[in-house]
Amino acid sequence: MKNEITITVYTENQVGLLNRIAILFSRRKINIESLNTSPSELEGIYRFTIVVLEEEEVVRKLARQIEKQIDVLKVYFNNNDEIIWQEMALYKVPADIIAEKVKVERLLRVNGARAVVIRKDYIVFETTGQREEINNLVARLEPFGLIEFVRSARIAIIKASAGIHDQILEFEEKLPGDTLTGNEFLNKHKEVVTE
Repeated sequence: MKNEITITVYTENQVGLLNRIAILFSRRKINIESLNTSPSELEGIYRFTIVVLEEEEVVRKLARQIEKQIDVLKVYFNNNDEIIWQEMALYKVPADIIAEKVKVERLLRVNGARAVVIRKDYIVFETTGQREEINNLVARLEPFGLIEFVRSARIAIIKASAGIHDQILEFEEKLPGDTLTGNEFLNKHKEVVTE
């Protein structure tokens, strides 16, 4: 049975990485529902948050393939119960409707919307929440002349994770000292004399 699954990929910033990841999804005919990239808690390490609607076993195989074929640090996949997630949305509505209809103002207040831009012809509101909450507000604003709507990609934090920082520290502790490179000068950088 297909479920909504969030894939989290940790990597360094590399040119063409997104293309290589997208090719793996395309080969398996998996549609990406949402994609977000952002810095992580570690400098130089980035987080890709990818949402798919797929069977868990298919995603498990895809995660292993991403780790093996693409130069990434770690790949996790989680269902919605295992993560804390939010999306952001912007709604553009006619200013005269908001001014005339108190009901719309109350609707926005109840849904935690805040005004981002107020002009004579329209007002832009912003909310954060889960997809169902955002979609419900869209449906409720449509009768009042919703002009434009946009929703961001998902951002998510894994509930049971201590973060990528601990994962990298564990990995480095398992490595024997100075064996990260095969270059004799890099391994003995303090002993090399430069002119």
